[in-house]
Amino acid sequence: MRFSIKGLKTVVVAAMTFAILALVILFQTSSKAASAPAGDGGETFKAKCVACHGADGAGNTAAGKAMKVRNLTSAEVQGQTDAQLYDLIAKGKGKMPGYEKTLGADKCKELVAFVRTLKK
Repeated sequence: MRFSIKGLKTVVVAAMTFAILALVILFQTSSKAASAPAGDGGETFKAKCVACHGADGAGNTAAGKAMKVRNLTSAEVQGQTDAQLYDLIAKGKGKMPGYEKTLGADKCKELVAFVRTLKK
């Protein structure tokens, strides 16, 4: 089997591209939400919310932009009462699914507390 320099360069470039992409993904997920201790809503946020709202809550993800999710750090969201935020998380609204049945009331309350940590 013969290898050409051009073929070798292609393999090296592909491997480097993959490695850089993996590092970017790792860097993006190692954020405040990813490092939050369990029990404060951080782990639940990471598992259920990051895909759309992003690790920082700003909604700058592909899914978040496509669905026009709300920026959880905004004054509009942060100005809502805990009861209003709980209701949105528990019952859902529009494209946002409700999580009360799958997570339970306590986890939804922890998510409200976590959202409060995302203030600008």
